[in-house]
Amino acid sequence: MSALFDLSGRTAVVTGARRGIGLAMAEALARAGADIVGVSAQLEPSGSEVEQRVRATGRRFTALRADLGDRAAVHRLAADLTALGPVDILVNNGGTIARTPAVDHPDEMWDQVIEVNLSSQFVLSREIGRTMVERGHGKIIFTASLLSFQGGITVPGYAASKSGVAGLTRALANEWAAHGVNVNAIAPGYIATDNTRALRDDPDRDQAIRARIPAGRWGRADDLGGATVFLASAASDYVNGVVLPVDGGWLGR
Repeated sequence: MSALFDLSGRTAVVTGARRGIGLAMAEALARAGADIVGVSAQLEPSGSEVEQRVRATGRRFTALRADLGDRAAVHRLAADLTALGPVDILVNNGGTIARTPAVDHPDEMWDQVIEVNLSSQFVLSREIGRTMVERGHGKIIFTASLLSFQGGITVPGYAASKSGVAGLTRALANEWAAHGVNVNAIAPGYIATDNTRALRDDPDRDQAIRARIPAGRWGRADDLGGATVFLASAASDYVNGVVLPVDGGWLGR
């Protein structure tokens, strides 16, 4: 492996690591040499799929449970991560989505999505980012969305939160780039995960989406691996405040 992409000796924290995109990101980082701390509200203490995949690469894995919708739990998570030792890479991937038309979208649904997708990610980035700034190096990667650029349908809280993630990425990059901390985001396109099952199960929406994607297919979670390793590695040391689409060409259509 090129030294530019070698993550040997680094520790990467991946939230939402139990399945889907987070699982694929954790595995890709491990294959590049990083030890992984996986975080999820329902992550098994041992024997999880993500643990098995990480350990199969020869890297260490630590499991932590945290509900990103609980502000106190996020502060406890930050303290636990600090106690484990220096975090070199923080992947803010954990998130949620709620589909209800705006006229029927209740406050509780809005509040939960904003808390998980935006507020918790700021708190965790602030606490871990502070230690990175003090050490003079670190990588923070957010999972943004196509809805960081577009409005979507029936997901007002999700669209607002992911637009906020794009703004937060730029804001933190502006403050921390001079301290050796790279803050960037990946905007996945339409990826075949649990979050998009409702769309894939609707024949009309499924066909319309695939017809719009120049690559001609739904993305796979492992399509995000290369971009994750790039933004976590020395290869991206002069990349700051970028929201990188990995979307099969959707935004260029």
